[in-house]
Amino acid sequence: MHYRGRQISQHEIAYINGIIERDPTISRYSLSKQLCEAWDWRQTNGILKDMTCRGLLLWLENQGQIKLPARKNLNFQHLLQRNRPEKIAVDETLLEGKISDIGPVEFKQVRGTEFERVFDSLIETHHYLRYTQPVGEYLKYMAFIGSRPIACLGWSSTVRHIKSRDSFIGWSPEERKKNIHLTAYNTRFLVLPWIKVHCIASYLLGLNARGISEHWQEVYNHPIYYLETFVDKERFKGTCYYAANWKYLGDTTGRGKNDNTKKPNRSIKAVLGYPLSKDFRKILCDG
Repeated sequence: MHYRGRQISQHEIAYINGIIERDPTISRYSLSKQLCEAWDWRQTNGILKDMTCRGLLLWLENQGQIKLPARKNLNFQHLLQRNRPEKIAVDETLLEGKISDIGPVEFKQVRGTEFERVFDSLIETHHYLRYTQPVGEYLKYMAFIGSRPIACLGWSSTVRHIKSRDSFIGWSPEERKKNIHLTAYNTRFLVLPWIKVHCIASYLLGLNARGISEHWQEVYNHPIYYLETFVDKERFKGTCYYAANWKYLGDTTGRGKNDNTKKPNRSIKAVLGYPLSKDFRKILCDG
């Protein structure tokens, strides 16, 4: 069996069932942590892949391979709803004009800093998709003019299978599995609604792209060579991405990764890509 690029053997499934049988009251968190440590399942920066492992456990239970212990927190869904990011006030004064008129723009990587709560709040309040906790590798950026935030950009690990992306890069399934961590996905892009500066969105995309690989190296011990995103074609045209030289690669199927009906059940999205290196194909295919 395969899950998120990892092969799961019957021996490992028996190992999981053995842990649960020996301690039926074990929490799902403790079970996930124990498995990650036993398998040495870690991100490139050494942090245990706890959330990925928990997803694996739920998937194995859905496949009828294991029976997880009961949740310790019976109000889990209520807890998720209660812990939505709180609204944090920022300067909402209208800002208009040209980029040359507004002063220098500074990007800050805010994950793990005092500004992360502000990032989460602004995405929750002003982005149509609201805030969701990223899984896997991720970074959060805020753009400032002086001390005033004007935009937020979120990046995370990319989707494993995208036909148009994979054809554009030209990698084999084995090469994709080996090197997909060298790519990143733009999950959120928010220019705050009171910022009315001409061409500011494409300017910010270009500015952010110039520093993201170095920051990824600092946090995860490896660089990034390729960026991608999805644009909901029912809502947006993706103009700022095209203006920042992103390339249209094709459309999604509209079915989602777990669909078995082969019929669209969600909006069609344009797949856009942006190489960060001229030799990105050689690196992503050959390593």
